[in-house]
Amino acid sequence: MTAPTSARTASKTASSELPATAAKSPKLNRRQREGWAAALFLAPDVIGLTIFIGLPMVLSFVLSLFQVSGFGQYTFIGFANYQRIFADPVFYSSLRTTLIYVVCLVPGGFVASLLLALLVRQKLPGVGFFRTAYFLPFSISIVVVALIWRFMLDDQVGVVNQVLGWVGIPPQSWLGNPQLALGTAVVVTIWVQMGYYMVILLGGLQDIPTEFYEAARIDGASAWANFRHITWPLLKPTSFFVLLTSTVAALTGAFDMIYVLTKGGPANSTNVLIFYIYQQAFQYGEYGYAAAIGTFLVLIMLACSTAIFVTTRGGRFSYGD
Repeated sequence: MTAPTSARTASKTASSELPATAAKSPKLNRRQREGWAAALFLAPDVIGLTIFIGLPMVLSFVLSLFQVSGFGQYTFIGFANYQRIFADPVFYSSLRTTLIYVVCLVPGGFVASLLLALLVRQKLPGVGFFRTAYFLPFSISIVVVALIWRFMLDDQVGVVNQVLGWVGIPPQSWLGNPQLALGTAVVVTIWVQMGYYMVILLGGLQDIPTEFYEAARIDGASAWANFRHITWPLLKPTSFFVLLTSTVAALTGAFDMIYVLTKGGPANSTNVLIFYIYQQAFQYGEYGYAAAIGTFLVLIMLACSTAIFVTTRGGRFSYGD
């Protein structure tokens, strides 16, 4: 065999072996490809949550183990700040106020939002205008809304007392009376938020198949029966989301409204925990103690979230409900 013939034979042999070698290379199956795709899609959120939420929470817990002076000196004191929490009567007062605030705000806001969603779901003239009007307060800055309400609730020139005076009700100190201030803040907050949650609940209502209502109408079911056996069970996933997010917002997002309306007063009657944290950190310079209270507030938020998960079964529903 000549040299050129041997070269061609070797070339053919090598080219015939390439596909076999390539066929033996590992390939990802469908489940693995989907897993990698999911990981890539989740990576930005996971990285963002880790940097902007997870890391600050860890640093806040570390800060709670120190006593920080106004000159930036850090002194390690262990869990002394947590021991101080359980001996602080103002903390217990703020905790009680926070629990009352959440218990009144979350159910009240949910019921108001659901009623509005059921109302604007109807095919009525001008319903689009009312949907926009109900949502409009949420699109305005909370500070602006709170300032407007503080003026409206003024003891002397507030429009609320003037309207009540027309029906013979004497003027009230809505923000200066410790017995009325917290309830007033709850009502104003519900007024601001109910349009936002109305939109979410309206989306859940519109996702319910109309065939269920048509079958119930043929069977002669009443409006209450439709709500109890069709609307409420199928709205559970949306209701779970609204309850969870509104609870977290009530625990951690009340600062703006409370600061503008009452600044925690009168007599600490509206001094919720998130505002008490602000006082300790930025008014008294107790950064370590404020971080300890913040850690405690996170534990309360996790406990409330877990309770909502358990009681609502994570928003799951069954057709036997």
